[in-house]
Amino acid sequence: MLDVRRILLFAEVARRGSVTATARALNYTPSAVSQQVGRLEAEAGQPLLERHARGVTLTDAGRALAERGERIKRELTAAENELADFAGLRAGTLRVGTFPTVGASLLPRAVIAFRRTHPDVRLTVRSARIAGLWAMLENREIEMSLMWDYDWNRIDREDIVVTSLVDDPPALLVGADHPLAGRASAALADFADDAWITRAENHPVAEALARSCRTAGFEPQIAYEAHDYQEAQAMVAAGIGVALAPTLALEGIRGGVSVLPLQPPAPVRRILLVRMSDHALTPAAEAFAGFLRDSAEAAGGN
Repeated sequence: MLDVRRILLFAEVARRGSVTATARALNYTPSAVSQQVGRLEAEAGQPLLERHARGVTLTDAGRALAERGERIKRELTAAENELADFAGLRAGTLRVGTFPTVGASLLPRAVIAFRRTHPDVRLTVRSARIAGLWAMLENREIEMSLMWDYDWNRIDREDIVVTSLVDDPPALLVGADHPLAGRASAALADFADDAWITRAENHPVAEALARSCRTAGFEPQIAYEAHDYQEAQAMVAAGIGVALAPTLALEGIRGGVSVLPLQPPAPVRRILLVRMSDHALTPAAEAFAGFLRDSAEAAGGN
């Protein structure tokens, strides 16, 4: 196989018209240049140069190879420039995964900051439940993903890298006419006799509610299973029952709902940034992760 470095050197000889001029330009000795050209001719199996007192003349084969060498040099230069664009965040694509409550709270601030700072990088966000996010990560459909866990079910895999962004404590949602509405905080035990609105389809928050109520000494009486937090709020406002919700799920509180911070012990979930350990983050992903940390820090300060 032809050596690419020798082809590039040969193209330089062809451009300059002599071995001596090429050696001077590249800070080589003339004998070193002649040696490399001779090896290239051996690899090609035919002469590429005709040497004479005033320099060199290309054979037909040499002329064809020199043209190839010029094209190779242009492609390599283009590749270097393209890589520099990726490193400088002037090009590329970033694919990120998220889940709904963070997609409506932490994520928008990071997206706005990233797009303002790096407008030439194409950003794609995929939202899914945890199982879907794992599938996309493992299939390399996304580069990294926002996820969550609780202390009884920590994400712990040897093939991932996990960065904790912020703790997301729960709050109690009660109707505006509930006897405890307006309190600065409340304990789960205060609602042992209330009907509860929980999340449907074995959602982790439903497990968090059940575990916490049992710790407080009672079994929650479920009156309604909601498929999202807006639906849960609507049922709270209608007086069906009270609900437990992560703070990040409460970006928009509807009328008729009062939010009470939950006194300890409370089922706090961690908001995480997860990537596969064998996948080094691109410069774009590193930058976006920084904006996510900033957004999480701002949320934690609130």
